Amino acid sequence: MNRLLTAFELQRRTQTELHVLFRQESQALARSRTGSPERRLALASLENISQALALSLAAGPGF
Repeated sequence: MNRLLTAFELQRRTQTELHVLFRQESQALARSRTGSPERRLALASLENISQALALSLAAGPGF
């Protein structure tokens, strides 16, 4: 991906969707060059996805 995934847009995603996005961003990170804008975007997006996953898991199944 070539854009930042924000916390706002991630809060509406399911855990499955978040895991898919995490995998995609991890792959983008692996393909990026050190210090490149793409690498910085991937790292920031991974951080946001990780936080969204943690919040989703902490919230529980939601009855």
